[in-house]
Amino acid sequence: MHAAKSAALVLRDDNEGIATLTLNRPAARNALSMAMMAALIEALDAVDADPSVKVVVIAAEGPAFCAGHDLKEMRGLGLDAEKLGAVFARCSQLMLRMQTIRQPLIARVHAMATAAGCQIVATADLAIAAEGVRFATPGVNIGLFCSTPMVALTRNIGRKQAMEMLLTGETIDAAAAERFGLINRAVPAAELDGAVLALARRIASKSPLTLAIGKEAFYRQAEKPVEDAYAYASAVMTRNMLARDAQEGIGAFIEKREAVWTGC
Repeated sequence: MHAAKSAALVLRDDNEGIATLTLNRPAARNALSMAMMAALIEALDAVDADPSVKVVVIAAEGPAFCAGHDLKEMRGLGLDAEKLGAVFARCSQLMLRMQTIRQPLIARVHAMATAAGCQIVATADLAIAAEGVRFATPGVNIGLFCSTPMVALTRNIGRKQAMEMLLTGETIDAAAAERFGLINRAVPAAELDGAVLALARRIASKSPLTLAIGKEAFYRQAEKPVEDAYAYASAVMTRNMLARDAQEGIGAFIEKREAVWTGC
């Protein structure tokens, strides 16, 4: 690997309309330093602006997917509330950006994901993990409750399961993560890449416009009262129906042929 590329905090690889963003700080277990978060936000901005990218995968190098915040860096900030607040503000910016990019985003979890690393998994639109992976929100063990990971966690799994993870700090295995809804599924480690690629390819075969409309609508409706959600979703569907890709898709279905997507 080229030295400049290996030194990058986030690597990008594009193939078949799938952009893989790889956390590349393995010696630090991919801890989310301010620089790492800035690099990932920048990478997400770039893929969002790239019309050739239909699906995004977040992966990682090394022995952990992500160990959460860089505690050494945070400790070096001392008791400066403004500087500490900036760390959590940037983390929140990162998580929101994961959800506001137009492409569906899949987390490829090959190893342990803890604290803000678990938050990345919970924030991703989809997640596939290797069977041996464990997940945790262990902040309570060091006197720092995982309050920001809690936001994503409680929007993915049941309250009782979330509270047990948050209050005990104990790890759960991939089977429990799948059962709770934190990940879509767990697969043998040797099958992880194939499973992620197969899912990404299935999604990439759809209309990119429809995917973008649907992703945005999913998160917006989820926070609305049910009556408001239906009103919003009806307006979205009407707008979607007027798009060329919807007309093409309906025509292809009726005519029993493959659709040709134009993204408009």
